[in-house]
Amino acid sequence: MSKIIIQLKRQRVEELLARYESIIGKDFSGYRNHVYRTITYAMHLLEHELRYEPLVETAFVYHDLGLWTDHELAYLEPSEALALADNDKYGWGIDPDALRGAIHWHHKILPYKGHHEQVIEACRKADWIDVSKGMLRKGISKTAVREVEAAFPNLGFHNTLLRLAKDYGGSLLAGGIKVTRGIVKW
Repeated sequence: MSKIIIQLKRQRVEELLARYESIIGKDFSGYRNHVYRTITYAMHLLEHELRYEPLVETAFVYHDLGLWTDHELAYLEPSEALALADNDKYGWGIDPDALRGAIHWHHKILPYKGHHEQVIEACRKADWIDVSKGMLRKGISKTAVREVEAAFPNLGFHNTLLRLAKDYGGSLLAGGIKVTRGIVKW
């Protein structure tokens, strides 16, 4: 696999995230960097095929937004609905099935098989790489993960996930169970 390409600014990402900055609030910088890390991994896994870039960027901007917009630990469906509504509203022309799939299956444990498999699977792998802080690398080198993490520091993102699980679930244990049941797919 080629050397990982790190793009520090992406116009689409900045424009889309700006619409939700006030809703995400104090968690914005950590979420922004999570979005950039996952996009970087997914595009690398897709060998930087530009035809996938609008979908990957959009899917990752929206993939966890339901945590903040709906204050919900089972956030996949709210995140999907928001992405699909904005896709229609702003006329982006992104295939709605691919957009929905990239968001819906990003926590799938086993490989995704089906329509839009290449891009959905790249998004799934990218999120697992980041959520595991590079312990799961899905074919990306340790060096590349370190480079991406250096370019886009965590800024407390993983702690935010734990805090939201506790806040929305009533306790870390109850929230963890609710998150697992609501977003993890086999």
